[in-house]
Amino acid sequence: MTNNTSLPAINNTDDYDPNSLSVDQARSIIHRYLNPIRRIEEIAVYDSLERITAEDLIAPLSVPSSDYSAMDGYAFHSGELRNHDVTLRVVGSVFAGHPFQDKVPPGCAVRIMTGAVIPESLDTVVMQELVVREEEIIRFSSHGITAGQNIRRRGEDIREGAIAIPRGTRITPAHMGLMASLGMVNLRVYEPLKVAFFSTGDELVGVGQPLQNGQLYDSNRYSLKGLLTSLRVEARDFGVVRDDPQALKQVFHEASLWADVIISSGGVSVGDADFIKNLMAQLGQVVFWKLAMKPGRPLAYGKIKNSHFFGLPGNPVAVMVTFYQFVQHALASLAGQEIRESVPKVRYPLAGQIKKIPGRMEFQRGTVFQNSAGQWQVKTTGNQSSGVLSSMTEANCFIVLPMDSGSVNDGEWVEVELFQGIL
Repeated sequence: MTNNTSLPAINNTDDYDPNSLSVDQARSIIHRYLNPIRRIEEIAVYDSLERITAEDLIAPLSVPSSDYSAMDGYAFHSGELRNHDVTLRVVGSVFAGHPFQDKVPPGCAVRIMTGAVIPESLDTVVMQELVVREEEIIRFSSHGITAGQNIRRRGEDIREGAIAIPRGTRITPAHMGLMASLGMVNLRVYEPLKVAFFSTGDELVGVGQPLQNGQLYDSNRYSLKGLLTSLRVEARDFGVVRDDPQALKQVFHEASLWADVIISSGGVSVGDADFIKNLMAQLGQVVFWKLAMKPGRPLAYGKIKNSHFFGLPGNPVAVMVTFYQFVQHALASLAGQEIRESVPKVRYPLAGQIKKIPGRMEFQRGTVFQNSAGQWQVKTTGNQSSGVLSSMTEANCFIVLPMDSGSVNDGEWVEVELFQGIL
């Protein structure tokens, strides 16, 4: 859990209405309160995928560690290129993992394989396809061949003492390979965030139980479980909480004793926002509770004791949209990851039409596709109701419509946020 026990006060001069924030205002406010939770542990490189580095990783050696041949051919000294027609005597062969131990006299060359260390005093490799060999004599034209050609230089990838991987980097398979190439066995990373999540509502039933009239299966916890798992946090499911103030208060209390972040779905809609605010006044603070966005208007953010709190809407699509737009970035920042842009954006021409009234930013579910002419376009997935979860399963992006924009016509360019594995 975080060390600070309260949120900083918001300056009264801020242009800020907790009942109707813009998306950008909400992101900015959340960002003010995100101090990384720096619990550190040491783990094996082999197990480091998706973990976040807690310090700069300094290269203990250069990569490559020597000059290597970039291809199969013949290594020689570039001084031999003074002649247009080059004739050299082959005095040996060099294989990867078996350096050549002898000195190579002037006028001589060695047969060399890709990945083999360049022998001392030699500095150029000619491709074997350009060479004519007769027993131990090779001949080739110097035309187009330059000194140092076809050699991977020592430290060309990383120099000894350089920062190989900066602090705050989320480890990818490429990073794992890089660390292995540097001979690293272990590294220091931030411990995973602890995230508690639950759903609220008397109408919700757990999967596997019979449905009664007026009841719904709780899909939000499953969506949240998948989203949190993809971010490699330590997630704890607190189940479905009934619409009872004491029950909800008890769950908030238990979750706040363990979690760095608490996420609820449901219970923050227009009709019951006052209930949430009153409860939060007892347990902590709520900074805002309503946004000018669709879907996801009822979204609360605040703090319960030492835990950050996100109160997401109850509609399944709104849960995923608000998680993607706010929670994902916040969790990454709290986990210590250095983030430049939370959601990559591109632009595509719209296929079809979207009706919209100015006043709220909209995140319509869409599909980027290639039309019959080979051009890339984007279209909506159809029904955009916040309760239609299939609009997410069929989508590969959000179509982002600014707050002050109106309807969009066929062929107009729109901003698109591509899903990147989190949804």
